Amino acid sequence: MKKLLLSAFMAFVCLGTATAQVAPMVLGENHAMVRLEQGKKFLLLPVQEKEENAAFAVLDSKNEMVKRLNVRLAVDKVDYWVPFEIGKAQLLDITFHGDRRKTGALKDFACWREMKYSDTFDTTNREQFRPLYHHTPLYGWMNDPNGMFYMPSSPVGNDGKAGSADGVWHLYYQWNPYGSNWENMTWGHSTSKDLIHWEAQPTAIEADWLGSIFSGSCIVNGNDVVAFYTSAGHHQTQSMAVSKDGGMTFTKFAGNPVITSDKPDFRDPNLFWYEPTKSWVMILAVGQEMQIYSSRDLKDWHYESAFGSEYGNHGGVWECPDLFPLQLNGEEKWVLLCNINPGGPFGGSATQYFIGQFDGHKFTCESMPKVTKWMDYGKDHYATVSFYNAPENRRVVLAWMSNWQYANQVPTMQFRSANSIPRDLGLFKFGEETYLSVKPSPEMAAMRGSKQKQPSEACEIVVDMKNQTEIVLSNSKGEQVIMTYDAQKQTFSMDRSKSGNVGFSEAFPCTTVAPTYGNIQQLRIFIDRCSIEAFDAEGKMAMTNLVFPSEPYNIIKVKGGKASIFSLR
Repeated sequence: MKKLLLSAFMAFVCLGTATAQVAPMVLGENHAMVRLEQGKKFLLLPVQEKEENAAFAVLDSKNEMVKRLNVRLAVDKVDYWVPFEIGKAQLLDITFHGDRRKTGALKDFACWREMKYSDTFDTTNREQFRPLYHHTPLYGWMNDPNGMFYMPSSPVGNDGKAGSADGVWHLYYQWNPYGSNWENMTWGHSTSKDLIHWEAQPTAIEADWLGSIFSGSCIVNGNDVVAFYTSAGHHQTQSMAVSKDGGMTFTKFAGNPVITSDKPDFRDPNLFWYEPTKSWVMILAVGQEMQIYSSRDLKDWHYESAFGSEYGNHGGVWECPDLFPLQLNGEEKWVLLCNINPGGPFGGSATQYFIGQFDGHKFTCESMPKVTKWMDYGKDHYATVSFYNAPENRRVVLAWMSNWQYANQVPTMQFRSANSIPRDLGLFKFGEETYLSVKPSPEMAAMRGSKQKQPSEACEIVVDMKNQTEIVLSNSKGEQVIMTYDAQKQTFSMDRSKSGNVGFSEAFPCTTVAPTYGNIQQLRIFIDRCSIEAFDAEGKMAMTNLVFPSEPYNIIKVKGGKASIFSLR
Protein backbone atom coordinates (compact mmCIF):
# COMPACT_ATOMS: atom_id res chain seq x y z
CA MET A 1 0.00 0.00 0.00
CA LYS A 2 1.21 3.47 -0.77
CA LYS A 3 1.96 5.71 2.19
CA LEU A 4 1.15 9.39 2.25
CA LEU A 5 3.35 11.05 -0.36
CA LEU A 6 5.80 13.55 1.07
CA SER A 7 6.55 16.95 -0.30
CA ALA A 8 9.80 17.71 -2.01
CA PHE A 9 10.37 20.62 0.33
CA MET A 10 10.68 18.27 3.33
CA ALA A 11 13.66 15.90 3.57
CA PHE A 12 14.04 12.61 5.44
CA VAL A 13 16.91 13.02 7.88
CA CYS A 14 17.61 12.38 11.52
CA LEU A 15 17.42 15.05 14.15
CA GLY A 16 20.92 13.99 15.12
CA THR A 17 22.36 15.92 12.17
CA ALA A 18 21.27 19.22 13.78
CA THR A 19 23.91 21.55 15.16
CA ALA A 20 24.63 22.49 18.77
CA GLN A 21 22.17 23.89 21.27
CA VAL A 22 21.04 27.50 21.47
CA ALA A 23 22.24 29.97 24.11
CA PRO A 24 19.29 32.12 25.27
CA MET A 25 19.45 35.63 26.70
CA VAL A 26 17.46 35.27 29.92
CA LEU A 27 15.88 38.63 30.82
CA GLY A 28 13.61 37.71 33.71
CA GLU A 29 11.70 34.88 35.30
CA ASN A 30 9.38 34.57 32.28
CA HIS A 31 11.21 36.39 29.45
CA ALA A 32 14.06 35.38 27.15
CA MET A 33 15.44 36.20 23.71
CA VAL A 34 17.26 34.08 21.15
CA ARG A 35 19.57 35.66 18.58
CA LEU A 36 19.19 33.48 15.47
CA GLU A 37 22.18 32.07 13.67
CA GLN A 38 22.00 32.99 10.00
CA GLY A 39 22.68 30.58 7.17
CA LYS A 40 20.54 27.77 8.61
CA LYS A 41 17.07 26.87 7.32
CA PHE A 42 15.36 25.70 10.51
CA LEU A 43 15.48 26.20 14.23
CA LEU A 44 14.06 23.00 15.70
CA LEU A 45 11.80 23.87 18.62
CA PRO A 46 11.32 21.23 21.36
CA VAL A 47 7.69 20.80 22.43
CA GLN A 48 6.28 19.48 25.71
CA GLU A 49 2.53 19.15 25.38
CA LYS A 50 1.60 19.50 29.04
CA GLU A 51 3.17 22.96 29.24
CA GLU A 52 1.43 26.26 28.56
CA ASN A 53 2.13 28.17 25.37
CA ALA A 54 5.14 30.45 25.19
CA ALA A 55 4.43 33.55 23.07
CA PHE A 56 6.95 34.27 20.30
CA ALA A 57 7.48 37.66 18.66
CA VAL A 58 9.64 37.14 15.56
CA LEU A 59 11.78 40.20 14.70
CA ASP A 60 13.76 41.01 11.55
CA SER A 61 17.08 42.87 11.12
CA LYS A 62 15.34 46.20 11.81
CA ASN A 63 13.78 44.81 14.98
CA GLU A 64 10.37 45.01 13.33
CA MET A 65 7.97 42.21 14.21
CA VAL A 66 7.19 39.97 11.23
CA LYS A 67 5.30 37.14 12.89
CA ARG A 68 3.66 35.99 16.11
CA LEU A 69 3.29 32.36 17.17
CA ASN A 70 2.66 30.27 20.27
CA VAL A 71 4.64 27.13 21.12
CA ARG A 72 4.53 24.80 24.13
CA LEU A 73 8.29 24.90 24.70
CA ALA A 74 9.72 22.02 26.71
CA VAL A 75 10.42 22.65 30.39
CA ASP A 76 11.69 19.26 31.63
CA LYS A 77 11.21 16.77 28.77
CA VAL A 78 10.74 16.80 24.99
CA ASP A 79 7.76 15.11 23.37
CA TYR A 80 8.77 16.06 19.80
CA TRP A 81 10.30 18.85 17.73
CA VAL A 82 8.71 21.28 15.27
CA PRO A 83 10.59 23.33 12.66
CA PHE A 84 10.69 27.12 12.67
CA GLU A 85 11.85 28.33 9.24
CA ILE A 86 14.31 31.14 9.91
CA GLY A 87 14.11 33.09 6.65
CA LYS A 88 14.59 36.80 7.41
CA ALA A 89 14.07 36.36 11.15
CA GLN A 90 16.90 37.66 13.34
CA LEU A 91 15.58 37.58 16.89
CA LEU A 92 13.00 35.61 18.87
CA ASP A 93 11.41 37.46 21.79
CA ILE A 94 9.84 34.76 23.98
CA THR A 95 7.44 35.20 26.89
CA PHE A 96 6.49 32.22 29.07
CA HIS A 97 3.11 32.04 30.79
CA GLY A 98 3.55 29.00 33.04
CA ASP A 99 3.87 29.18 36.83
CA ARG A 100 7.62 29.48 37.52
CA ARG A 101 7.11 28.34 41.11
CA LYS A 102 6.09 24.95 39.72
CA THR A 103 8.33 24.71 36.67
CA GLY A 104 11.57 26.11 38.07
CA ALA A 105 14.09 28.62 36.77
CA LEU A 106 13.74 29.65 33.14
CA LYS A 107 17.48 29.29 32.50
CA ASP A 108 17.27 25.58 33.33
CA PHE A 109 14.44 24.72 30.91
CA ALA A 110 15.01 21.71 28.67
CA CYS A 111 14.12 23.74 25.58
CA TRP A 112 17.49 25.54 25.63
CA ARG A 113 19.42 22.26 25.70
CA GLU A 114 17.28 20.71 22.97
CA MET A 115 16.73 23.68 20.62
CA LYS A 116 18.92 23.06 17.56
CA TYR A 117 19.66 24.45 14.10
CA SER A 118 19.25 22.26 11.05
CA ASP A 119 18.95 22.51 7.29
CA THR A 120 16.40 19.68 7.26
CA PHE A 121 13.50 18.33 9.29
CA ASP A 122 12.61 14.69 9.82
CA THR A 123 9.04 13.85 8.76
CA THR A 124 9.40 10.08 9.07
CA ASN A 125 6.21 8.59 10.47
CA ARG A 126 6.70 7.19 13.98
CA GLU A 127 3.05 7.02 14.96
CA GLN A 128 1.27 3.76 15.68
CA PHE A 129 -2.06 5.30 14.76
CA ARG A 130 -1.20 7.35 11.68
CA PRO A 131 -3.63 6.23 8.94
CA LEU A 132 -2.32 4.55 5.81
CA TYR A 133 -4.87 5.83 3.28
CA HIS A 134 -6.52 8.83 4.94
CA HIS A 135 -5.14 12.33 4.51
CA THR A 136 -3.10 13.59 7.47
CA PRO A 137 -0.66 16.48 7.89
CA LEU A 138 3.03 15.59 7.79
CA TYR A 139 3.24 16.81 11.36
CA GLY A 140 1.37 19.11 13.71
CA TRP A 141 -2.29 19.74 14.37
CA MET A 142 -5.04 19.68 11.71
CA ASN A 143 -8.75 20.42 11.94
CA ASP A 144 -11.29 21.74 9.37
CA PRO A 145 -10.76 21.09 5.65
CA ASN A 146 -10.68 24.44 3.83
CA GLY A 147 -10.84 25.83 0.30
CA MET A 148 -11.13 22.49 -1.47
CA PHE A 149 -11.32 22.62 -5.26
CA TYR A 150 -10.62 20.55 -8.34
CA MET A 151 -8.37 22.01 -11.04
CA PRO A 152 -8.85 20.30 -14.43
CA SER A 153 -6.09 20.15 -17.01
CA SER A 154 -7.70 23.05 -18.93
CA PRO A 155 -9.02 26.37 -17.48
CA VAL A 156 -12.68 26.82 -16.61
CA GLY A 157 -15.02 29.80 -16.41
CA ASN A 158 -16.79 31.10 -13.35
CA ASP A 159 -19.76 28.85 -14.06
CA GLY A 160 -17.66 26.22 -12.30
CA LYS A 161 -17.93 23.56 -15.02
CA ALA A 162 -14.94 21.25 -15.26
CA GLY A 163 -14.63 19.16 -18.36
CA SER A 164 -11.65 16.87 -17.84
CA ALA A 165 -11.22 14.34 -15.07
CA ASP A 166 -7.42 14.18 -15.15
CA GLY A 167 -6.70 17.24 -13.04
CA VAL A 168 -5.62 17.86 -9.46
CA TRP A 169 -7.64 17.90 -6.25
CA HIS A 170 -6.56 20.64 -3.84
CA LEU A 171 -7.14 20.36 -0.11
CA TYR A 172 -6.31 23.16 2.31
CA TYR A 173 -6.79 22.67 6.02
CA GLN A 174 -6.61 24.36 9.40
CA TRP A 175 -3.04 23.68 10.51
CA ASN A 176 -0.74 24.37 13.43
CA PRO A 177 2.86 23.90 12.18
CA TYR A 178 4.23 24.46 15.71
CA GLY A 179 2.58 21.69 17.71
CA SER A 180 -0.06 18.99 17.78
CA ASN A 181 -2.68 21.02 19.63
CA TRP A 182 -4.96 23.71 18.22
CA GLU A 183 -3.06 26.99 17.82
CA ASN A 184 -1.39 29.26 15.20
CA MET A 185 -4.08 28.69 12.58
CA THR A 186 -2.77 28.74 9.00
CA TRP A 187 -3.87 27.08 5.77
CA GLY A 188 -1.87 23.93 5.16
CA HIS A 189 -2.06 22.49 1.65
CA SER A 190 -2.05 19.05 0.02
CA THR A 191 -2.76 17.89 -3.53
CA SER A 192 -3.90 14.60 -5.04
CA LYS A 193 -4.54 13.01 -8.41
CA ASP A 194 -6.92 10.38 -7.04
CA LEU A 195 -8.45 11.71 -3.77
CA ILE A 196 -6.58 9.02 -1.86
CA HIS A 197 -2.83 9.61 -2.08
CA TRP A 198 -1.91 13.14 -1.02
CA GLU A 199 1.27 15.14 -1.49
CA ALA A 200 2.11 17.81 1.08
CA GLN A 201 2.72 21.29 -0.32
CA PRO A 202 4.19 24.42 1.27
CA THR A 203 2.01 26.49 3.58
CA ALA A 204 -0.62 28.34 1.54
CA ILE A 205 -1.82 31.28 3.68
CA GLU A 206 -0.27 32.51 6.95
CA ALA A 207 -1.56 34.79 9.69
CA ASP A 208 -1.21 38.56 9.38
CA TRP A 209 -2.16 41.54 11.55
CA LEU A 210 -5.86 41.01 10.79
CA GLY A 211 -5.60 37.69 12.63
CA SER A 212 -5.14 33.96 12.31
CA ILE A 213 -6.39 32.25 9.16
CA PHE A 214 -9.63 30.43 9.93
CA SER A 215 -11.80 28.34 7.60
CA GLY A 216 -13.02 29.34 4.16
CA SER A 217 -13.31 28.27 0.54
CA CYS A 218 -11.77 28.64 -2.92
CA ILE A 219 -13.36 29.27 -6.29
CA VAL A 220 -11.80 28.73 -9.73
CA ASN A 221 -12.28 31.67 -12.09
CA GLY A 222 -10.49 31.18 -15.41
CA ASN A 223 -6.79 30.82 -14.59
CA ASP A 224 -7.19 32.32 -11.11
CA VAL A 225 -7.92 30.60 -7.83
CA VAL A 226 -9.54 32.96 -5.33
CA ALA A 227 -9.53 32.07 -1.64
CA PHE A 228 -11.93 33.55 0.90
CA TYR A 229 -11.17 32.95 4.57
CA THR A 230 -11.89 34.32 8.02
CA SER A 231 -9.30 36.62 9.56
CA ALA A 232 -9.60 35.85 13.28
CA GLY A 233 -8.21 38.77 15.27
CA HIS A 234 -9.99 40.80 17.95
CA HIS A 235 -13.05 40.29 15.75
CA GLN A 236 -13.73 37.87 12.91
CA THR A 237 -13.75 39.41 9.43
CA GLN A 238 -13.71 37.98 5.90
CA SER A 239 -10.65 38.33 3.67
CA MET A 240 -9.62 37.39 0.15
CA ALA A 241 -6.43 36.18 -1.56
CA VAL A 242 -5.69 35.38 -5.22
CA SER A 243 -3.48 32.69 -6.73
CA LYS A 244 -2.06 32.98 -10.25
CA ASP A 245 -0.30 29.62 -10.14
CA GLY A 246 -3.15 27.16 -9.63
CA GLY A 247 -3.48 27.49 -5.88
CA MET A 248 0.15 26.98 -4.90
CA THR A 249 0.81 30.53 -3.67
CA PHE A 250 -1.56 33.36 -2.79
CA THR A 251 -1.39 37.16 -2.70
CA LYS A 252 -3.70 38.76 -0.17
CA PHE A 253 -6.12 41.43 -1.42
CA ALA A 254 -4.99 44.95 -0.46
CA GLY A 255 -8.56 45.87 0.45
CA ASN A 256 -8.99 43.23 3.17
CA PRO A 257 -11.21 42.74 5.04
CA VAL A 258 -13.97 42.59 2.43
CA ILE A 259 -16.85 41.92 4.89
CA THR A 260 -17.13 42.90 8.54
CA SER A 261 -19.70 42.42 11.28
CA ASP A 262 -20.25 43.22 14.95
CA LYS A 263 -21.16 39.58 15.66
CA PRO A 264 -18.62 37.58 17.72
CA ASP A 265 -18.99 34.37 15.65
CA PHE A 266 -18.78 35.48 12.01
CA ARG A 267 -16.81 33.05 9.91
CA ASP A 268 -16.20 30.30 7.35
CA PRO A 269 -17.15 31.92 3.99
CA ASN A 270 -18.22 29.46 1.28
CA LEU A 271 -18.65 30.70 -2.31
CA PHE A 272 -20.21 29.60 -5.59
CA TRP A 273 -21.36 31.14 -8.87
CA TYR A 274 -25.13 31.43 -9.37
CA GLU A 275 -25.81 31.64 -13.08
CA PRO A 276 -29.45 32.90 -13.05
CA THR A 277 -28.44 36.15 -11.31
CA LYS A 278 -24.94 36.28 -12.86
CA SER A 279 -23.45 36.78 -9.41
CA TRP A 280 -21.26 35.18 -6.79
CA VAL A 281 -22.97 33.93 -3.65
CA MET A 282 -21.31 33.65 -0.24
CA ILE A 283 -22.80 31.82 2.71
CA LEU A 284 -21.40 32.62 6.14
CA ALA A 285 -21.85 31.12 9.61
CA VAL A 286 -23.00 33.81 12.05
CA GLY A 287 -23.71 32.59 15.57
CA GLN A 288 -26.64 30.19 15.17
CA GLU A 289 -27.72 31.20 11.69
CA MET A 290 -26.36 31.29 8.15
CA GLN A 291 -26.17 34.58 6.27
CA ILE A 292 -26.14 34.91 2.48
CA TYR A 293 -24.32 37.64 0.55
CA SER A 294 -23.96 38.34 -3.19
CA SER A 295 -21.39 40.11 -5.39
CA ARG A 296 -20.67 40.72 -9.07
CA ASP A 297 -16.93 41.35 -8.65
CA LEU A 298 -15.92 39.38 -5.49
CA LYS A 299 -15.02 42.67 -3.77
CA ASP A 300 -18.28 44.49 -3.03
CA TRP A 301 -20.70 42.28 -1.12
CA HIS A 302 -24.38 42.83 -0.39
CA TYR A 303 -26.37 41.14 2.36
CA GLU A 304 -29.26 39.08 0.97
CA SER A 305 -30.88 37.02 3.73
CA ALA A 306 -30.44 34.76 6.75
CA PHE A 307 -31.52 31.20 7.50
CA GLY A 308 -31.64 29.21 10.69
CA SER A 309 -33.97 30.71 13.24
CA GLU A 310 -35.76 27.78 14.94
CA TYR A 311 -34.61 25.29 12.25
CA GLY A 312 -32.70 22.15 13.17
CA ASN A 313 -30.35 21.75 16.10
CA HIS A 314 -29.16 24.81 18.03
CA GLY A 315 -27.14 23.11 20.76
CA GLY A 316 -24.00 24.98 19.75
CA VAL A 317 -22.40 27.44 17.36
CA TRP A 318 -23.10 26.94 13.65
CA GLU A 319 -19.96 26.63 11.55
CA CYS A 320 -18.53 25.67 8.15
CA PRO A 321 -21.57 26.08 5.85
CA ASP A 322 -21.93 24.82 2.30
CA LEU A 323 -24.80 25.33 -0.16
CA PHE A 324 -25.20 23.41 -3.42
CA PRO A 325 -27.79 21.78 -5.72
CA LEU A 326 -28.38 18.05 -6.23
CA GLN A 327 -30.77 16.16 -8.50
CA LEU A 328 -33.48 13.72 -7.40
CA ASN A 329 -35.42 12.07 -10.22
CA GLY A 330 -34.82 15.07 -12.46
CA GLU A 331 -35.83 17.61 -9.81
CA GLU A 332 -33.28 20.07 -8.43
CA LYS A 333 -33.10 20.52 -4.69
CA TRP A 334 -30.60 22.57 -2.69
CA VAL A 335 -28.64 21.25 0.29
CA LEU A 336 -27.36 23.49 3.07
CA LEU A 337 -24.66 21.88 5.21
CA CYS A 338 -24.44 23.21 8.75
CA ASN A 339 -21.69 21.96 11.04
CA ILE A 340 -22.45 22.48 14.72
CA ASN A 341 -20.41 22.32 17.93
CA PRO A 342 -21.56 21.23 20.44
CA GLY A 343 -24.96 19.69 19.76
CA GLY A 344 -24.10 16.50 17.87
CA PRO A 345 -26.37 13.47 18.32
CA PHE A 346 -23.89 11.80 20.70
CA GLY A 347 -22.20 14.91 22.11
CA GLY A 348 -19.72 17.37 20.72
CA SER A 349 -19.44 18.25 17.06
CA ALA A 350 -21.34 16.91 14.03
CA THR A 351 -22.73 17.83 10.60
CA GLN A 352 -26.42 18.58 10.15
CA TYR A 353 -28.06 19.56 6.88
CA PHE A 354 -31.21 21.08 5.43
CA ILE A 355 -32.88 20.46 2.06
CA GLY A 356 -34.98 22.98 0.18
CA GLN A 357 -34.80 25.62 -2.54
CA PHE A 358 -32.52 28.56 -3.31
CA ASP A 359 -33.47 31.45 -5.61
CA GLY A 360 -30.20 33.37 -5.63
CA HIS A 361 -31.23 35.42 -2.62
CA LYS A 362 -32.79 33.16 -0.01
CA PHE A 363 -32.70 29.51 1.08
CA THR A 364 -36.08 27.99 1.98
CA CYS A 365 -36.12 24.69 3.89
CA GLU A 366 -38.77 22.16 2.83
CA SER A 367 -38.92 20.40 6.22
CA MET A 368 -40.66 21.53 9.39
CA PRO A 369 -38.43 23.71 11.62
CA LYS A 370 -37.88 21.09 14.32
CA VAL A 371 -36.70 18.38 11.90
CA THR A 372 -32.98 17.64 12.37
CA LYS A 373 -31.03 15.62 9.82
CA TRP A 374 -27.47 14.37 10.42
CA MET A 375 -25.08 13.46 7.64
CA ASP A 376 -23.13 10.97 9.77
CA TYR A 377 -24.14 9.33 13.04
CA GLY A 378 -20.66 8.69 14.42
CA LYS A 379 -18.77 10.82 16.94
CA ASP A 380 -15.95 11.74 14.56
CA HIS A 381 -17.32 13.49 11.50
CA TYR A 382 -17.21 17.28 11.49
CA ALA A 383 -16.56 20.41 9.40
CA THR A 384 -17.83 18.67 6.26
CA VAL A 385 -17.55 20.75 3.10
CA SER A 386 -17.43 19.94 -0.62
CA PHE A 387 -14.92 20.39 -3.41
CA TYR A 388 -15.65 23.31 -5.72
CA ASN A 389 -15.67 22.45 -9.40
CA ALA A 390 -15.59 18.63 -9.08
CA PRO A 391 -15.74 16.86 -12.48
CA GLU A 392 -18.84 15.18 -13.92
CA ASN A 393 -21.13 17.27 -11.68
CA ARG A 394 -20.11 15.21 -8.66
CA ARG A 395 -20.55 16.58 -5.15
CA VAL A 396 -17.54 15.24 -3.24
CA VAL A 397 -17.02 16.00 0.45
CA LEU A 398 -14.38 15.48 3.12
CA ALA A 399 -14.82 15.79 6.87
CA TRP A 400 -12.48 16.34 9.79
CA MET A 401 -12.33 12.95 11.52
CA SER A 402 -12.42 13.98 15.17
CA ASN A 403 -14.58 15.62 17.83
CA TRP A 404 -13.92 18.83 19.78
CA GLN A 405 -14.72 16.97 23.02
CA TYR A 406 -11.33 15.19 22.87
CA ALA A 407 -9.52 16.23 19.68
CA ASN A 408 -6.57 17.69 21.61
CA GLN A 409 -6.23 14.56 23.79
CA VAL A 410 -6.27 11.66 21.32
CA PRO A 411 -3.19 9.41 21.80
CA THR A 412 -0.97 10.70 19.00
CA MET A 413 1.79 13.31 19.16
CA GLN A 414 3.73 13.71 15.92
CA PHE A 415 0.43 14.66 14.32
CA ARG A 416 -3.19 15.03 15.33
CA SER A 417 -6.22 14.33 13.18
CA ALA A 418 -7.06 12.91 9.78
CA ASN A 419 -9.72 13.56 7.17
CA SER A 420 -12.46 11.07 6.37
CA ILE A 421 -12.36 9.09 3.16
CA PRO A 422 -13.88 11.04 0.25
CA ARG A 423 -17.65 10.67 -0.07
CA ASP A 424 -20.02 11.38 -2.95
CA LEU A 425 -23.40 12.87 -2.06
CA GLY A 426 -26.83 12.34 -3.57
CA LEU A 427 -30.48 12.44 -2.50
CA PHE A 428 -33.10 9.82 -1.66
CA LYS A 429 -36.69 9.88 -0.49
CA PHE A 430 -37.99 8.07 2.58
CA GLY A 431 -41.56 8.68 3.68
CA GLU A 432 -42.36 12.35 3.25
CA GLU A 433 -38.78 13.55 3.70
CA THR A 434 -35.78 13.89 1.38
CA TYR A 435 -32.38 12.88 2.76
CA LEU A 436 -28.74 13.03 1.74
CA SER A 437 -27.21 9.81 0.50
CA VAL A 438 -23.55 9.35 1.46
CA LYS A 439 -21.40 6.83 -0.40
CA PRO A 440 -17.66 6.19 -0.45
CA SER A 441 -16.34 7.93 -3.55
CA PRO A 442 -15.68 5.67 -6.56
CA GLU A 443 -11.96 6.19 -6.05
CA MET A 444 -12.20 3.95 -2.98
CA ALA A 445 -13.23 0.97 -5.13
CA ALA A 446 -10.01 1.37 -7.10
CA MET A 447 -8.13 0.83 -3.82
CA ARG A 448 -9.39 -2.73 -3.44
CA GLY A 449 -6.77 -5.44 -3.60
CA SER A 450 -7.02 -9.16 -3.06
CA LYS A 451 -9.37 -10.94 -0.70
CA GLN A 452 -8.01 -11.93 2.71
CA LYS A 453 -9.27 -14.17 5.48
CA GLN A 454 -8.97 -11.81 8.44
CA PRO A 455 -9.13 -8.06 9.01
CA SER A 456 -5.94 -6.03 9.10
CA GLU A 457 -4.92 -2.52 10.12
CA ALA A 458 -6.06 -1.18 6.73
CA CYS A 459 -8.82 -2.98 4.86
CA GLU A 460 -12.37 -2.87 3.54
CA ILE A 461 -14.99 -5.31 4.82
CA VAL A 462 -18.15 -5.90 2.80
CA VAL A 463 -20.95 -7.58 4.74
CA ASP A 464 -24.09 -9.00 3.12
CA MET A 465 -26.72 -8.38 5.78
CA LYS A 466 -29.79 -10.19 7.07
CA ASN A 467 -32.56 -8.88 9.30
CA GLN A 468 -30.44 -9.15 12.43
CA THR A 469 -26.68 -8.90 12.00
CA GLU A 470 -23.89 -8.55 14.55
CA ILE A 471 -20.30 -7.86 13.54
CA VAL A 472 -17.55 -8.06 16.15
CA LEU A 473 -14.01 -6.86 15.40
CA SER A 474 -11.45 -7.86 18.03
CA ASN A 475 -7.81 -8.65 18.76
CA SER A 476 -5.79 -10.87 21.08
CA LYS A 477 -5.91 -8.23 23.84
CA GLY A 478 -9.68 -8.58 24.12
CA GLU A 479 -10.30 -5.15 22.64
CA GLN A 480 -13.37 -5.07 20.45
CA VAL A 481 -15.83 -3.03 18.43
CA ILE A 482 -19.40 -4.33 18.14
CA MET A 483 -21.64 -3.32 15.23
CA THR A 484 -25.30 -4.30 15.29
CA TYR A 485 -27.99 -4.02 12.63
CA ASP A 486 -31.64 -4.34 13.65
CA ALA A 487 -33.96 -4.44 10.65
CA GLN A 488 -37.09 -4.32 12.76
CA LYS A 489 -36.02 -1.13 14.54
CA GLN A 490 -34.27 0.12 11.39
CA THR A 491 -31.13 1.01 13.32
CA PHE A 492 -27.39 0.43 13.04
CA SER A 493 -25.12 0.85 16.06
CA MET A 494 -21.40 0.80 16.82
CA ASP A 495 -20.07 0.21 20.35
CA ARG A 496 -16.45 1.32 20.87
CA SER A 497 -16.53 1.39 24.67
CA LYS A 498 -13.98 -1.49 24.80
CA SER A 499 -12.17 -0.66 21.54
CA GLY A 500 -8.70 -0.11 23.06
CA ASN A 501 -7.37 3.08 24.63
CA VAL A 502 -10.53 4.90 25.67
CA GLY A 503 -9.28 6.49 28.92
CA PHE A 504 -7.95 9.79 27.56
CA SER A 505 -11.44 11.32 27.68
CA GLU A 506 -14.68 10.49 29.48
CA ALA A 507 -16.52 11.45 26.28
CA PHE A 508 -14.74 8.85 24.13
CA PRO A 509 -16.21 5.44 25.15
CA CYS A 510 -19.70 5.30 23.70
CA THR A 511 -22.22 3.56 21.46
CA THR A 512 -23.48 5.50 18.45
CA VAL A 513 -26.80 4.65 16.79
CA ALA A 514 -28.09 5.60 13.33
CA PRO A 515 -31.46 5.27 11.61
CA THR A 516 -31.22 3.20 8.43
CA TYR A 517 -34.28 4.58 6.57
CA GLY A 518 -35.29 1.12 5.41
CA ASN A 519 -33.32 -2.10 5.14
CA ILE A 520 -29.55 -2.44 4.72
CA GLN A 521 -28.72 -5.11 2.18
CA GLN A 522 -24.97 -4.59 2.20
CA LEU A 523 -22.60 -2.79 4.57
CA ARG A 524 -19.17 -1.39 3.61
CA ILE A 525 -16.70 -0.94 6.46
CA PHE A 526 -13.38 0.88 6.04
CA ILE A 527 -10.69 0.29 8.68
CA ASP A 528 -7.50 2.34 8.84
CA ARG A 529 -5.44 1.96 12.02
CA CYS A 530 -7.39 4.46 14.16
CA SER A 531 -10.76 4.73 12.42
CA ILE A 532 -13.81 2.75 11.37
CA GLU A 533 -16.19 4.17 8.75
CA ALA A 534 -19.37 2.19 8.04
CA PHE A 535 -21.73 2.83 5.11
CA ASP A 536 -24.94 1.38 3.84
CA ALA A 537 -23.91 0.46 0.28
CA GLU A 538 -26.95 2.36 -1.03
CA GLY A 539 -25.87 5.48 0.84
CA LYS A 540 -28.72 5.74 3.36
CA MET A 541 -26.50 5.54 6.46
CA ALA A 542 -22.96 6.61 7.39
CA MET A 543 -21.12 6.29 10.71
CA THR A 544 -17.55 7.40 11.48
CA ASN A 545 -15.76 6.60 14.74
CA LEU A 546 -12.15 6.74 15.89
CA VAL A 547 -10.61 3.76 17.70
CA PHE A 548 -7.20 3.27 19.28
CA PRO A 549 -6.53 -0.48 19.72
CA SER A 550 -3.19 -1.58 21.18
CA GLU A 551 -2.87 -3.94 18.21
CA PRO A 552 -4.90 -4.14 14.98
CA TYR A 553 -8.25 -5.89 14.95
CA ASN A 554 -7.42 -9.20 13.24
CA ILE A 555 -10.46 -11.26 14.27
CA ILE A 556 -13.97 -10.89 12.88
CA LYS A 557 -17.14 -12.70 13.87
CA VAL A 558 -20.36 -12.16 11.95
CA LYS A 559 -23.76 -13.42 13.04
CA GLY A 560 -26.58 -13.14 10.53
CA GLY A 561 -24.47 -12.15 7.57
CA LYS A 562 -21.48 -12.96 5.40
CA ALA A 563 -18.29 -10.89 5.24
CA SER A 564 -15.76 -10.46 2.46
CA ILE A 565 -12.49 -8.76 3.40
CA PHE A 566 -10.32 -6.89 0.90
CA SER A 567 -6.82 -5.55 1.28
CA LEU A 568 -6.35 -1.93 0.24
CA ARG A 569 -3.46 -0.97 -1.97
